Amino acid sequence: MPSIVTKTGDDGTTALIGGARVGKHHPRTEAYGTIDELNALIVIVLSEEDYLPLALFSPLLRIQHTLFRVGAALANPGRVQAVPGVTQLHVDALEAWIAELEPLLPVQRAFLLPGGSALGAALHHARTVCRRAERRIVALQHSGAPIPELLMTYINRLGDFLFIAARICTLLQKQEEIEVRYDL
Repeated sequence: MPSIVTKTGDDGTTALIGGARVGKHHPRTEAYGTIDELNALIVIVLSEEDYLPLALFSPLLRIQHTLFRVGAALANPGRVQAVPGVTQLHVDALEAWIAELEPLLPVQRAFLLPGGSALGAALHHARTVCRRAERRIVALQHSGAPIPELLMTYINRLGDFLFIAARICTLLQKQEEIEVRYDL
């Protein structure tokens, strides 16, 4: 079995799908690396399955799998190799989960501080990394790289879902959501 140690990245480059090499600081590596970071944060949430509402476990697991599709699409600059992409079904699933969970929450009347519960805080952290990934993908797109529209939609919707999921965890753990105060 070949080793994970290839030494090919010792010069500060990494290989993309198709074999092209780019710097580890390249906007493309920043984009898919941030998606990888997001996936790692989601697994932290999933590891707390004793406390995680069942209504979130399955969606978060599916999201992990979909994030690999996102990463593969971002690492495939010229679509030199067929990789499964994000489909409308992935976007629809996020929207359905949001529609199912959002009515369970109290109406939000102000900005909320991230947190409320340990799981809520972890999901807020994942949400902020998701938004950073979105910014990295937009930067890649503005550098001239074609980015599938559904990929952009999926990542945007995922940030919304993670916000709702964080609020759900806070609510179910009977923790208080704290509204931002501007007088402090």
